[in-house]
Amino acid sequence: MKENYVLNSIVEMKKPHPCGFNEWQITRLGADIKIKCCNCGRSIMMPRIEFNKKLKKVLKE
Repeated sequence: MKENYVLNSIVEMKKPHPCGFNEWQITRLGADIKIKCCNCGRSIMMPRIEFNKKLKKVLKE
């Protein structure tokens, strides 16, 4: 998938967060990407390669 996301983009992942929501905001870009759940506010960090595999689509850039 071509990388068409930037800082503060809203993305949808393949699996939803345990809170049941599936929209995430990108809060940090680099070798690792930090995303925050738009429902409960929890943040997670993952390597860019893993993020690209788990990304379903970009909702808002």
